[in-house]
Amino acid sequence: MHELYNEYVNSKFGQLIDYAAFLEEFPQTHNIPRTHKLTRQYKEYSTHLLEYLVSFFQRTQPLQDLDKIFSKVEAEFEEHWAGGMVHGWEDKGLGNGQPLTTQDFIDLDYYSSADELVELGPDKLKQALAALGLKTGGTVQQRAERLFLTKVTPLEELDRKHFAKGYRPLARKTNDEILQVTASKEVALMEVKIKRLVEFLHETIEETKANVEKKQALTYEEMEAEREEEEIQAESESDEEDQQIYNPLKLPMGWDGKPIPYWLYKLHGLGQEFKCEICGNHSYWGRRAFERHFKEWRHQHGMRCLGIPNTKNFNEITSIKEAKFLWERIQERQGLNKWRPDLEEEYEDQEGNIYNKKTYTDLQRQGLI
Repeated sequence: MHELYNEYVNSKFGQLIDYAAFLEEFPQTHNIPRTHKLTRQYKEYSTHLLEYLVSFFQRTQPLQDLDKIFSKVEAEFEEHWAGGMVHGWEDKGLGNGQPLTTQDFIDLDYYSSADELVELGPDKLKQALAALGLKTGGTVQQRAERLFLTKVTPLEELDRKHFAKGYRPLARKTNDEILQVTASKEVALMEVKIKRLVEFLHETIEETKANVEKKQALTYEEMEAEREEEEIQAESESDEEDQQIYNPLKLPMGWDGKPIPYWLYKLHGLGQEFKCEICGNHSYWGRRAFERHFKEWRHQHGMRCLGIPNTKNFNEITSIKEAKFLWERIQERQGLNKWRPDLEEEYEDQEGNIYNKKTYTDLQRQGLI
C-alpha cells in the first residue's frame, strides 16, 4: 500500500498528504477531476490499486467468492451506466470534465410525475439538466418535463431537440467521442470495483488508519522503546527454538517435537527391542510395533524373497533358518503340490481386512478395494 501512496502523491491528480489521510482519501475517486481520470497515469494507478485490493482480499478472506461479487458489480454497473446513474460519470465521460456533485444529482425514482419535480426549483433543475447535456432553458414546468423524460427513456433514445447545442447522444457520436466513452466506462468500472472492495475491507482499513495515527503520535523515546521490546521478544523466541531439548532417557519424540511422557513409554513397552532377520535385521521398538510388522510391506517382501508364503503359520518367526525349517515341515506334511497360493496366501487391504489371494484379486478387479 505504501507503493500506491507514493504513486498517488507523485502524480498530477494526487495531493501531498500523509499516509493516514491517503487511507481516507483513496476510496473517494469522485473527488479527482475528470481531466485527470482519462490520463494514462490515472489508469495505471487505478489498475495497480485494484490488483492490490484483490490480492489482499483473497489472502484475508479466502472463503469469499470474488468472481461472484464482481459479476454482480458488473451487472449493476451496466444498468446504472445505461441510465446515467454512475456517481461522477452521469454524462458518460462527455461532459465538461467536472464530476457531478451530490447537489446536482436527482434520483428520479422518488418522483412519479414532472409536477413533483417542479417543487425542486429552477436552479436545481437547471444543474441536473446541464449535467446530462440537456437544454436548460424554458420555464420551470418545461425543465421538469424535460428531466422527467430521462426516467423512462435512455439518453441515447431521446430526441435530438432536447439536447444542448453542440451535445450529441451516444448514437450520434463521432469515432473520437465513442472511444472516449469506452475509455471512460473502463475507468468507471474499475472505480466501482475499488469502492466495493473497500466496503468489504472497511474494518481492516480503519484498523490500519488507527495504527498509523498511533505511531505518528509516538515520541522518539516511545518509538525506540517499542523497537527494543520487539527485538527482545524476537530474540527470546529464537532462543526458545534453538534451545536443545533435555532428553537424558532418550525417549521417542511426540507430535509436538518433545519427548513423550515416561509413563507412556513404559506402558507401550517402547524400551524393548525386537529384531527381525527376515526384514534385514530391522529393529522394532515395543511389542505392538513388532506384532504389526508381520503384515507390513518389509516383512512381506522378505518372505517373498525366501519363496515362502506369508501366512499365519509364520507369525512370531523372525529367523530365516526357522522360517525355512517350518516351510519344509509344512511341505512334508501336506505335499509340495497341496499348497494352493490362491487360497492360502494372505493379502491385506488398506482397512486391515485379510483376504486370500483369489478373493483379494477378485475384489480388486471389481474396484471394491
